[in-house]
Amino acid sequence: MRSVSFSFLLVAGMMLAGASARADTAGGVPSTMTRLDNGDLVYHHICAACHMADGKGARGAGAKYPALAGDQKLAIAAYPTMMVLNGHGGMPWFAGILTDRQIADVVTYIRSHLGNHWTDAVTPEQVREMRQPITLEE
Repeated sequence: MRSVSFSFLLVAGMMLAGASARADTAGGVPSTMTRLDNGDLVYHHICAACHMADGKGARGAGAKYPALAGDQKLAIAAYPTMMVLNGHGGMPWFAGILTDRQIADVVTYIRSHLGNHWTDAVTPEQVREMRQPITLEE
């Protein structure tokens, strides 16, 4: 006799109960999508997965995720802005995912938090000027 897996029973129970999984949840608890409308939310929802919540980076599974905390390269706002827009090495590009406002907000956040103290805010207009057009091939 075959044993029924716990996950099958869980999914079956959720279906009978009328619950459905959401893209932003690990289970079947109905919820709403989180609006990423400030740099803190963008950082903790997207960036912290690699750079860690404290910005100190990580190593493991053959990868190195650089620290953002105390990174002197962040002194010039164009550097992290270009990294977020275009990516580099293992860092993915977010130009096709995040808005100019979200990129400006998250760059301002990492430059003024995580042990960094650069207070000149990046504006959406500055991001827009640095953004390269995305072609269909990309």
